[in-house]
Amino acid sequence: MLKHRGFPGRLAGTDFQFTIRRANMKGGPAKLIKRERYKDRKHADRMADEAFMAALWQYFGAQPFERGNLDAGRLSWLFGREVVAAEDPFDPCSYEALLRIDAKRAEAAFPKVYAPDAPDALSDDWDEEED
Repeated sequence: MLKHRGFPGRLAGTDFQFTIRRANMKGGPAKLIKRERYKDRKHADRMADEAFMAALWQYFGAQPFERGNLDAGRLSWLFGREVVAAEDPFDPCSYEALLRIDAKRAEAAFPKVYAPDAPDALSDDWDEEED
């Protein structure tokens, strides 16, 4: 499993996990699924999605990237919309699966991430402003 060095492990000051420490040896990688984001989600959940998207964009940009140690649960909130498969066939149960950011959809869903004055998501300074 590829470890993305320098990628934030979690949203600063919270328990929202962005990466995992080690591969799941018993059952294999957790499957990536498309999770519905309903409008009544908590503000903290929406902020975690936004911070994760910002970190993905700053770390990988528009280039395809390997899933590696990125948390499947957190990826699943973006998968199928802002983060899409970058290979065909795609194995949602593989640490080596290639993904990419659909920049057009990501910018529409997370405009603050793409703003010229967006904070650096790869540091602990991600701002938790109210909407």
